[in-house]
Amino acid sequence: MASDSWITTIRDSLYDRIPLTAAEVAILSTAAFQRLDRVQQLGFVSKVWPGAKHTRYEHAIGVLHLMRQALAALRRHDQQQLIDDEAAQTALAAALLHDVGHYPFSHAIEELGPPVLPHEEVGRQLVMSGELAEVLERVWGVSPERVANLIAPREPLSLADQLTRQLLSGPLDVDKLDYLPRDARHCNVPYGGVDVARLLDSLRIAQVEGRWRIVVADKGVSPLHSLMTARQEMFDNVYWHHTNRACMVMLQRAVQDALLAGAITAEELPRHDDFSLLERLSDPAMPASTRALIDRLRRRQLHKRAIEVSARATDLYNELSRLFYAPAARRALEIVLAERLAALTGEPVADWEILIDLPKPERWSTDVWVLFERPPLGFRRLMPWTEVVGLGDEDLLRYEQHRRLVRIVTTERLRQIVATRWQELLLPLIRPMFAALPLQRASYDSSAANGW
Repeated sequence: MASDSWITTIRDSLYDRIPLTAAEVAILSTAAFQRLDRVQQLGFVSKVWPGAKHTRYEHAIGVLHLMRQALAALRRHDQQQLIDDEAAQTALAAALLHDVGHYPFSHAIEELGPPVLPHEEVGRQLVMSGELAEVLERVWGVSPERVANLIAPREPLSLADQLTRQLLSGPLDVDKLDYLPRDARHCNVPYGGVDVARLLDSLRIAQVEGRWRIVVADKGVSPLHSLMTARQEMFDNVYWHHTNRACMVMLQRAVQDALLAGAITAEELPRHDDFSLLERLSDPAMPASTRALIDRLRRRQLHKRAIEVSARATDLYNELSRLFYAPAARRALEIVLAERLAALTGEPVADWEILIDLPKPERWSTDVWVLFERPPLGFRRLMPWTEVVGLGDEDLLRYEQHRRLVRIVTTERLRQIVATRWQELLLPLIRPMFAALPLQRASYDSSAANGW
């Protein structure tokens, strides 16, 4: 972490100059990390904002840069010396490698669930074996298992690792602090603005209800609010944009059909980059539905919105939303909808022409505490952020529920008829199908991981 260990400097679109050590360059030079340079951070968003072609590679370097700053701020004020040099070095490695297991095209593929693993679990496997494990042990002098446990915890974490894990995944993690401004910059949208430097500089360690936690000093209250607002705005305007979502659900169904046909394996998927995956899914051995959807993605013949369902359509919205946790049932409903439409119109309808778009229900957390050096009258020295600003998780959840739409998307030729006849098409199918669905979340739901 010392400045005299830098061996090179890169130019970054957000931070200008980022110095790198020999150890960091060793990770950048691995095949697993180099793949990230061929995986766009935002997947299909560049079909709407052509400048949004930045990659997981540059995002990972940005997260490393912010982790350095966060650790420096914490350790300046860490009178208990809870985070030692080894814990800090382990956290830096985890920051650089936190997305190494990411699938191409953002999150669509991993939302299929088993046998597709969450990208954190894939990253854990990559870090613990092969080239990455060798670099971590020989060059970094840290335990691959400890790095992997920060990325995807399985074993109990030491106190130091509990603290640094909060910097990697949590309400104010460095992952969000990089991707929100970076995505906004490349999309050229006026959202995503966060006073990152002030927020990082406000980080402290304090005992909260008998447990050591990362908190923010009072000067971090406003920047933290800007982070949460930026996240809402970016989901609302960019990540949930209807064109991006249509592309994602087309890819999702193409991969799902290929998996079911045994034409591709779940283990193969995270080895691909954006280009190689589309090539693989275009292979003549792939199912016809997979090849048709990928061909349409390549030629920008995208599915269009036929129906949008808001949370105010309570029963329909809730029952369709449950399909997020049941990808097989969602696919089955899509196929039956195509069959019913063919029967209604007397025209052939391919079973991939009607798709259901279900954005992941987000976990909007405000579980941050604020430390006041001189608390105003009526405040305590240590208070939950929600009490300081008068907002809570329920406020963010309400916003998410009202802005997150469920969509039925179709090929252009079917759009109007589905839009006008959706009730006779959809409603008779809903309750019988959902009566058989379990209410609980599926086991693959990675609700602990909230990185985009």
